[in-house]
Amino acid sequence: MARLPATAKGKTIDTVWSGTWVAERLGVRLREPETGGAPARPALRELLGLALRRNPKRAHLLVSQVLGKHVPQSPEVVYAAGHGLGVRVRELLGAEAAATALVLGYAETATGLGHCVADGLGAAPYLHSTRRPVPGLTPAGGFEESHSHATSHLLLPEDPALLAGTGPLVLVDDEFSTGNTVLNTIRDLHARYPREHYVVVALVDMRSAADRARLAEFAAGLGARVDLIALAAGTVELPDGVLDKGRALVAQYESQGSPETQGSHAGGVGRDRGAPPSGAAPVERVELGWPQGLPDGGRHGFTPAHRARLEQALPGLAERLAAALGDRPGRVLVLGNEELMYAPLRLARALEETGTATEVRFSTTTRSPVLAVDDPGYAIRTRLVFPAHDDPADGPGDRYAYNVAGAGFDTVVAVVDSAGDTPALHDGLLERLRRHTARVVLAVVPSYVPTLEPIMLPAPLRGPAFSSYPAEDVGWLLQDLSDVALEAPTEEREEAIQAGGAHYAESLPVEYQPSARYQALYQSALDASAARIAQAVGTVTETVLAERSPAPVLVSLARAGTPVGVLMRRWARYRHGLDLPHYAVSIVRGRGIDANALRWLAAHHDPADVVFVDGWTGKGAITRELREALRDFPGFDPEIVVLADPGRCVATYGTREDFLIPSACLNSTVSGLVSRTVLRADLVGPDDFHGAKFYRELAAADVSTAFVDTVAARFAEVADAVDTQVKELLVADRAPTWEGWAAVERISEEYGIHDVNLVKPGVGETTRVLLRRVPWKILAQRGAGADLDHVRLLAEQRGVPVEEVDDLPYTCVGLIHPRFTRGATGADGKAVAAK
Repeated sequence: MARLPATAKGKTIDTVWSGTWVAERLGVRLREPETGGAPARPALRELLGLALRRNPKRAHLLVSQVLGKHVPQSPEVVYAAGHGLGVRVRELLGAEAAATALVLGYAETATGLGHCVADGLGAAPYLHSTRRPVPGLTPAGGFEESHSHATSHLLLPEDPALLAGTGPLVLVDDEFSTGNTVLNTIRDLHARYPREHYVVVALVDMRSAADRARLAEFAAGLGARVDLIALAAGTVELPDGVLDKGRALVAQYESQGSPETQGSHAGGVGRDRGAPPSGAAPVERVELGWPQGLPDGGRHGFTPAHRARLEQALPGLAERLAAALGDRPGRVLVLGNEELMYAPLRLARALEETGTATEVRFSTTTRSPVLAVDDPGYAIRTRLVFPAHDDPADGPGDRYAYNVAGAGFDTVVAVVDSAGDTPALHDGLLERLRRHTARVVLAVVPSYVPTLEPIMLPAPLRGPAFSSYPAEDVGWLLQDLSDVALEAPTEEREEAIQAGGAHYAESLPVEYQPSARYQALYQSALDASAARIAQAVGTVTETVLAERSPAPVLVSLARAGTPVGVLMRRWARYRHGLDLPHYAVSIVRGRGIDANALRWLAAHHDPADVVFVDGWTGKGAITRELREALRDFPGFDPEIVVLADPGRCVATYGTREDFLIPSACLNSTVSGLVSRTVLRADLVGPDDFHGAKFYRELAAADVSTAFVDTVAARFAEVADAVDTQVKELLVADRAPTWEGWAAVERISEEYGIHDVNLVKPGVGETTRVLLRRVPWKILAQRGAGADLDHVRLLAEQRGVPVEEVDDLPYTCVGLIHPRFTRGATGADGKAVAAK
């Protein structure tokens, strides 16, 4: 049997190209592109060989010399190929976009390559598709690879939000041949999680001109940008009838040997027959000391934090492996297992760097059947055949290890995950290896088992399917109750709430439809206050970044806090290039915050980074509600941050002035067309998020995005004022005084209400009273100006008196009288409270 060619720095020492055999018999040709004076890429023949496979859809196989799958290669060369591509992606995207990217690799051949690309990209999380299902784990997507031996791919991220981002998606495969797989992937994921930018990465781009045109047309129809980066490019020329000729050639060579079974190998060198050599040493096992909880790969997601843990652990892992191999292990092959490519590759590279072995090579087993022919001009010289051994097996049938037999390795280190450490492994692969090398060492990496509890809760709802905000602006940790009839007349709701027969969160008021005059007032108020709001947004955001976390997770209290959360997110991006996560959750007075939303947040983010955001404080009831609710959820900071704190209830705010925030003037039409939240036992079960409705039918009146765009447009002009204000606030005494609560208690007694819940202080809360409740009267600070124009108009429309008073700590206060009766009406016939 001829010795397999060694390799050096990715190039074969033999002068014969490893695609000659197929090219001569089938007429397959690799064509280099015209460079037009551009810098030369690696030649295709340096990167690829050719082989034949038993596949009814494609006869030939492009065999990569630098992938680490079919051809044993230096781990340094394999890692450098992928890492270098990742660096190029980072240069293409720029630092800001690269920080928001997600890398997705294809099983099985590109799982390790995708990991290396993610490493080169920097801080990108990584996920690869898989063919191994996990009971209880619901796929977040899937697609078909039409030309593959096993076509169906699953996407099984432990964190459902991993795919829900809006930054660039980087798709990594070993070759880009027709583009069908990429199109299938983007089509599936774009329908669920639309993005503006996709980057396709491959070792070689072998598309035809027609395939290139098809991808460009697809991207244009999608309305997204699609870029492609590859080490080399060219085309494959296939003569007519090549598929039939390939089948005949495979049949001819297979017929020359015994049938392919578990333990026999037909065709060419490497027939796997007989028992291990006499006196062969038993398989040795090495304990690596793999870090507890560190994923073995990207099957369920691999985060930057995971990457940092692996980098820290690798020297110790390599030391233990080197110690087990001893002083003279000779030529060593580290053999990975199907989708498990990255961990074995990094182990091999770390071992290579220790200098323990004469030479270290890396390759991986595969499920793809390829003809083996002992010829220097053929890429697959030998083949070992063995049964699938993972439990549960990700598909029945044989598995293969190529170019291992006859390669002269003194030691083979087989690396599998614990799901593959079964009797079938020892009776199959390990037994086959013992026939072709003096020493077999087994290293087992613990199979990462995803935590199923977090994914029992659904992924956040996002626009445009739920809410009119762009998907990246906010994820709603709510359930969609749009199809449920929840609205009740305002008078009926008020009577039921005050009688104790219903909670305000069990129904919804009929959405207020503003008149043309009211809409004009809103627009005027927005124009007048946009810069003031922008300054408050900048101030509260900069204070959070300085005092709470450099990378906060914004969690707004739906729905008044949500426009503020969107604006804070936009300020962080404008001023610092940060892409902060933002979610909206429900909190209900008297019922607490949505506990399932907190569980979801704790499962997907560090609770210490979570910052709860609201629009304004009134008397501080929600501030107290939040603090009380978080007692059962340690790790979360219970201190809320707000745009305006007239009640002096919090320490982190944009301003303490009680001024008109125009988003308080409207309901859903300025809050993403989302209703206030609903908590009702027959609709919200113990494992459900609180509910809300998406009022799609009000789209024509929606100003949600226009509101945040108008405010964000003023960021530049207030930046200096923000810096000055923040410097002052960071050294000021901002301790809450709860002056607002004291004022509400005084007003409650003075006006004979005796229930602080029916006193709604501040411009925002007063507006809510006029839009959603049955008000009795409005108290207005004497001399208050344009900030109350909309309040006066609403009060006029509803027949509610406005009483000007002195010494009011708020601009205005809305009062709801406890002795409400449905029969009492105002001058315009509207129902009011009777005293």
